[in-house]
Amino acid sequence: MAFSPDGSLLASEHGHKIDLWWASDGSLVRTLKGHANAVWTVTFSPDGSLLASGGWDKIVRLWRVSDGSLARTLRGHTNEMFSVARGHANGVFSVAFSPDGSLLASGSNDNTVQLWRVSDGSPARTLSGHTGQVYSVAFSPNGTLLASGSGDNTVRLWRVGDGSPVRTLSGHTDAVWSLAFSPDGSLLASGSLDSNVRLWRVSDGSLARTLSGHTLGVQTVAFSPDGLLLASGSRDGTIGLWGVQ
Repeated sequence: MAFSPDGSLLASEHGHKIDLWWASDGSLVRTLKGHANAVWTVTFSPDGSLLASGGWDKIVRLWRVSDGSLARTLRGHTNEMFSVARGHANGVFSVAFSPDGSLLASGSNDNTVQLWRVSDGSPARTLSGHTGQVYSVAFSPNGTLLASGSGDNTVRLWRVGDGSPVRTLSGHTDAVWSLAFSPDGSLLASGSLDSNVRLWRVSDGSLARTLSGHTLGVQTVAFSPDGLLLASGSRDGTIGLWGVQ
């Protein structure tokens, strides 16, 4: 589920379809059809003109928000995507646009991250190194780094420019399901099925703090716009609000 950058639209996954809703009154704008299996993830481009979706059919699709038409299909994952784009050999679990909207990252059940050029849908590079499914991807605010969270219990940082690995962040004892950079890019939050949230210093990869309190896995994390608060959503049915400073 994702809001458009201007907050006027909400996109939600519904089986193998995507519904677009007006946020103001909850009315349905349109339904996007094309995936052959369950859709796991959606995200809007920074300018709000495109919507990316990824799922169990191993494909990432880019949709024009203005009329719901399909802009392009990205193929390449070899497993399901819990992020977005195609080139993966399995399902896609997660997708994220770069801050300037020129690149799309997708994380997959095939243990890889794919980077795609949005302009023509061509693959830019494949980031390999995780030994488990990639559940979450996130660009740093300045677009120079990409973070990926995996079923191998680690977070990896990559240079976007050449795809080289920067460092591996270890400490979680179960899969890392969610990632978020602070607005100034100095911290990275990771939420895990081990029920903890960890805050990492991006500059050197050191652990700044562990936030404990949830009783089940943490599936989503998000910073407030001013970077002073972090929200975490858990399988225990609660939302945690944490002071970052």
